[in-house]
Amino acid sequence: SGFSDIEVIDLDTIDVSNLNRQFLFRRQHVGKSKAQVAREAVLKFNPHVNIAAHHGNIKDQQFGRDYFSQFSLVLNALDNVDARRHVNRVCMCAGVPLIESGTQGY
Repeated sequence: SGFSDIEVIDLDTIDVSNLNRQFLFRRQHVGKSKAQVAREAVLKFNPHVNIAAHHGNIKDQQFGRDYFSQFSLVLNALDNVDARRHVNRVCMCAGVPLIESGTQGY
């Protein structure tokens, strides 16, 4: 059971400050795409899953309603409130359920 087709979108690259709170990243990953490194780390746990990593802004036009319409569920872990609201609007427009788990502050 579980998800077999996953897409990850993240604009950020890994910073040293991420290492104490984001368990997939190690010192050798500093400066690399969070989405790509997360993909590589997950494939080590489960090489049979299909993961597409996108190093980009969730608000880019390529990630619009048509893009979100292909999913049966969206999981969101953004820390940017504006981006979280954007994903919420796009999911509502596409009719795709959204599970929001983003945080704000500490």
